[in-house]
Amino acid sequence: MRVGDTGRVLAACVVHADLDVPGRVGRSAIDKRPVPGRVRAGRLGLDGDHVCNTRDHGGIHQAVYGYAEEDARTWSAELGRTLAPGWFGENLRISGLPLSDAVLGARCLVGGALFEVSAPRVPCATFGHWSGERQWVRRFALRADTGCYFRVLTEGELGAGDRVEVVHVPDHGITVRDVFTGADPERLEYLLTAEPTVSDEVRAQIARHTRRRAATAVSGPTPEQEATG
Repeated sequence: MRVGDTGRVLAACVVHADLDVPGRVGRSAIDKRPVPGRVRAGRLGLDGDHVCNTRDHGGIHQAVYGYAEEDARTWSAELGRTLAPGWFGENLRISGLPLSDAVLGARCLVGGALFEVSAPRVPCATFGHWSGERQWVRRFALRADTGCYFRVLTEGELGAGDRVEVVHVPDHGITVRDVFTGADPERLEYLLTAEPTVSDEVRAQIARHTRRRAATAVSGPTPEQEATG
């Protein structure tokens, strides 16, 4: 993404109903559905939305999750079914911008709010359960079309049809996909000093990539590491 690039909000989505799911928490708010009209984006997310697993989800660095319509269409064609806005657990379905390749720290005006790209989405067992697809978490991870989380820097209202305008892109150029795949650990280490807004969660991801690379140097790559570089 470059400064001046634009996209469009196709839908703003919040929790439809909490679901019973396997696991420690036993409940999930992954079932998101589009809301009519406009909704306020606050520091912790969209009004009317929430998370159940507050240890692993939510907070200021995972306030709003965006997924690209183009990536959703690719999955829809592969799975042979419609994946409506909200199916990925996203708050915003956005067309026209490659969210999985957004630069960490990039800023976007969305309606009356200002967002900052903060992290990739990391697929979990709940996402796999929700999808109903075999080996879904592995498939999603290998493709690395993760979408991105946003911080809300300036609160404001937004809704379907709103323009999404990129107004700032940091010079370091490190994307959410780079952070998710860990393909270049030395470059990711640079991110820790180049981007002052890096969250503790992203720092932990980078540390895990560094440890895996060190282990790989001793034992050789796993098939998953070979697939993701």
